[in-house]
Amino acid sequence: MMKNQIVSDVEIRKPSNLDIKELHQLFQTIVTDTFQKEGISEMQGSLNEEIATKKVYLQQDLNSNGMERYFLVASHQGKLIGTIEYGPSSELIRTCTNGTFSNLVEVGTIFVHPDFQNKGIGNKLLNTMCEHLQAQKIFEFCLDSGYKNAQKVWQKKFGTPDFLLLNYWGVGFDHMIWKISINTN
Repeated sequence: MMKNQIVSDVEIRKPSNLDIKELHQLFQTIVTDTFQKEGISEMQGSLNEEIATKKVYLQQDLNSNGMERYFLVASHQGKLIGTIEYGPSSELIRTCTNGTFSNLVEVGTIFVHPDFQNKGIGNKLLNTMCEHLQAQKIFEFCLDSGYKNAQKVWQKKFGTPDFLLLNYWGVGFDHMIWKISINTN
């Protein structure tokens, strides 16, 4: 199937309580795959913490009807294949930016199933989220990453990060934080 065909067949929607089990499995699959690709799969504590945090964020969305956290999911042929969410900037971002980004929302949990990566689904999720943010009169957000592969994507898309924390996660493992303005044209 062609890349454009897959993207056009992807539905972006709010998750429901019926999606919880499938989303928990999706978090497990994607985070485990990410840790393997990053060469850090031995860091089981960090992997489990990452998955647990995403589960908490999802529950915050469902419990608050999108007021505390706001998730979107991507589905293809009835199967969930991606997620994105926004909420208050994380403690990590607030600390690493010396509070500079404290008033910004953070867009995160931009996950796409390994079988569907590099097909434009992440962009579709991000574009849909930006449309939602604009409708909420939010025109700036922050985004961060400690994953090398994701950092390459974000640098290509958003340029040089506003904050670069060299060796933050260990030698050769930097952390990057971007402030992004949504084009209102």
